Amino acid sequence: MQLNAIQIILVVLVSFLAGMEGILDEFHFHQPVIACTLIGLVTGHLIPCVILGGTLQMVALGWANIGAAVAPDVALASVASSIILVLGGDFDAKGINSAFAVAIPLAVAGLLLTILVRTISTGIVHIMDRAAEQGSFRKIEMWQYIAICLQGLRIAIPAAMILAVGAGPVKALLHMMPKTLTDGLAIGGGMVVAVGYAMVINMMASREVWPFFAIGFVLAAIDKLTLIGLGAIGLSLALIYLKLEKSGGSGSGSGDGGAGGSNTGDPVGDIIDNY
Repeated sequence: MQLNAIQIILVVLVSFLAGMEGILDEFHFHQPVIACTLIGLVTGHLIPCVILGGTLQMVALGWANIGAAVAPDVALASVASSIILVLGGDFDAKGINSAFAVAIPLAVAGLLLTILVRTISTGIVHIMDRAAEQGSFRKIEMWQYIAICLQGLRIAIPAAMILAVGAGPVKALLHMMPKTLTDGLAIGGGMVVAVGYAMVINMMASREVWPFFAIGFVLAAIDKLTLIGLGAIGLSLALIYLKLEKSGGSGSGSGDGGAGGSNTGDPVGDIIDNY
């Protein structure tokens, strides 16, 4: 598929925002479910890109920066795989699996760009230190913007290079990939999805949360129940939980003279109440 000039500009802009959000982490444009959706929106292929983004998002749940270990570049994986999916023109299950298969190696390769940009940013920090010694707030802000823009270019430049290659070579590359490779990467990615989802469940597992998880799991299995319906049910349950948590905290607080040691059965709620 060939993209027009406006679509190319919008794709590069989304890529630039995804790169910046990988550091700013304010609007989460770098998350696969958002980055892939935006690229699908500007290219006119929303549904397959949403499916790809949701699949990658489950993988990204298991990626985290721990100590000196840097996680794979989820922004580059999301943007590049979405562009490859769109340029390839194959929007069925096979095309989505092929794009998903190349996303994981791209995410690992993106670590090189991350290290390069962070190395440059170290020099920029020293420049900002000298500007601070001179009392020049204007220079500090300028170099701050430059450093953030470098993070955006870290994703925008590879995206522009993929767009410059065009649909033909992308299709040829996808067709050259043996079935054993694509199937193997898809299976491996599915295993990573299971690990990431297990990590999330392990963090949220508590006596208070498990009933809500069970209710949501059962409701998700009901046919012809849209995401809007599930969202309404989830919002209702959340409001019920907040109401019960609030009433439980106020009821138990009087037993100890209003001190911050109330125990409502919700550890997170108790910590918030203590603050």
